[in-house]
Amino acid sequence: MPLDPLSRRAFFTLTAAGSLVSAFARSKSIPVGLELYSVRDELKQDLMGTVRAVAKMGYECVEFYSPYYAWTADYAKEVRKMMDDAGIRCSSTHNGSESFTPEGIAHAIELNSIIGSKFIVLASAGNAKTLDGWKGVAELLNQGGEKMKSAGLRPGYHNHQLEFKPIEGQRPMEVLAANTSKDVMLQLDVGTCIEAGSDPIAWIDHNPGRIRSMHCKDWAPEKGYKVLVGEGVAPWKKLFDAAEKTGGLEFYLVEQEGSAYPPLETAQRCLANFRKLHG
Repeated sequence: MPLDPLSRRAFFTLTAAGSLVSAFARSKSIPVGLELYSVRDELKQDLMGTVRAVAKMGYECVEFYSPYYAWTADYAKEVRKMMDDAGIRCSSTHNGSESFTPEGIAHAIELNSIIGSKFIVLASAGNAKTLDGWKGVAELLNQGGEKMKSAGLRPGYHNHQLEFKPIEGQRPMEVLAANTSKDVMLQLDVGTCIEAGSDPIAWIDHNPGRIRSMHCKDWAPEKGYKVLVGEGVAPWKKLFDAAEKTGGLEFYLVEQEGSAYPPLETAQRCLANFRKLHG
């Protein structure tokens, strides 16, 4: 799998700028990671170099997104060695429906086990349009959890706006929460929850122990998701408090869908902002 390297100047600039953040980040008990969709173009060009650069910034974990599913087991082992050498880990993966099908789940379990991930997170409900359809998604997650259990893995579900928009008087996320095992993580995407008009803090409070991961993506009416963490309307300090005291949070993930800065610089700025907000 040939990959083009990051420019030496860009890599070493990130290394120098992130050194102080790195030392501070690793001292915290709850790790903060990066959803690698935030740097997707760089990842396509140079996966190994990009993850090393993210580690140098001070991120402690990453979440690979759906293209990882095309890896071979041998390549996954190479990625794991690189992460071990860089001092960064993978806490979860962001998946399409193929990772939960009877034909595809074994491959997802194999890859996640190799790279050290703990959660296989479903990021799309496919064509679910009715409450019964969402109950079917819940059953898919439950069945996946049973198959993952022997490997020490757990399933999760990642919300977008859709899951917080009512159908037949009920929000799909409520259906998923009520019809899935407590082992199914409800990975909260803050920005999309807020844009859909829902209160993320109330959601955490109503689902204690199940918000084991939170995508720290901000949102603002004027700029949408183009704002950095802390520059939108999300009440971060209250969110951190609720997630850690009630939600059962195990790790944070910064996610960014674009900004006025290049993607790697955006990721670095978001981490610096996160640290200022979180303390």
